[in-house]
Amino acid sequence: MFLHWRIPYEEAAAFMPSGVVPDIFDGSAWVGLIGFRMQKAGFGRGPAVPFFGDFNEINVRLYSREPDGTRGVVFLSLDADRLAVVLAARASGIPYVWSHARFRPAHSGNPATGYSVRRFRHGARSDFAVVPAFDDVAADPLSVHLTARFGLHSRFRGRTLYIPNTHSAWPLFRAELTVLDDGLISAAGLNVTGPPDSVLYSPGVRTRFGKPRVLGS
Repeated sequence: MFLHWRIPYEEAAAFMPSGVVPDIFDGSAWVGLIGFRMQKAGFGRGPAVPFFGDFNEINVRLYSREPDGTRGVVFLSLDADRLAVVLAARASGIPYVWSHARFRPAHSGNPATGYSVRRFRHGARSDFAVVPAFDDVAADPLSVHLTARFGLHSRFRGRTLYIPNTHSAWPLFRAELTVLDDGLISAAGLNVTGPPDSVLYSPGVRTRFGKPRVLGS
């Protein structure tokens, strides 16, 4: 699920790695609070990694653009409940945090689905849930702008890397926000007020990460 707020360009610019700038839409930069479940993750074309290939992740992210127009994601934080995944990702310069992260599926007594997270260190928390409207497809330009991201920009040993991420278009539906109690965005150094400007839900896509490249190479 994707929750997004408008933020000033200047605030987003302070978090951009060298060589990229905030990618704006409708005059604004955007910050996202995203919850998803990674399932059957593996290496290359090999089989899924048992146990470690399935985990919950909640991330706070901004959107970036290179001079040639290549668009990406800049992660401010990624909370996950698999320590091995966190340690491996942090070694690559990606800001993962080991947390207790829980997914709450919808059921007959409650149509909402959501995520909750509590960090083991420093105590930042988040809890959010939505009710998807499966009869309301979201194909507008803003929804596509916020989700059609085929790579990420990251700092690594003083350089900016672009890591491609190939996937089909997200099947997107509008959703009604039913729960929001978030401390992750403020913990990342940004402040938002009021409800999100965009609330979306997707049943998911299959994705593949590619070989990183250094910006300018």
